[in-house]
Amino acid sequence: MSSEAAQAVCEYVVKQIVDSPDDVSVELSERDGGYRLDVTVGDGDMGRVIGKRGRVASAIRTVVRAAGHEDDTSIDVEFVD
Repeated sequence: MSSEAAQAVCEYVVKQIVDSPDDVSVELSERDGGYRLDVTVGDGDMGRVIGKRGRVASAIRTVVRAAGHEDDTSIDVEFVD
């Protein structure tokens, strides 16, 4: 249940940051006892999602992991170019 919650949280947060929220895609996949979210954004929005020195991306990862922590699931967030 929490992996879907983490996916929804990730999608919501990323859509709030980018200029083209309709181009945001978050794919959930299972891997090695945990989950991975692959985040794809529209052209020109990757810089906004990564942020200076990766701070925004790090904050997104922290919030998403917290959303998935309920069931002790490991969730990794990858930003796909």
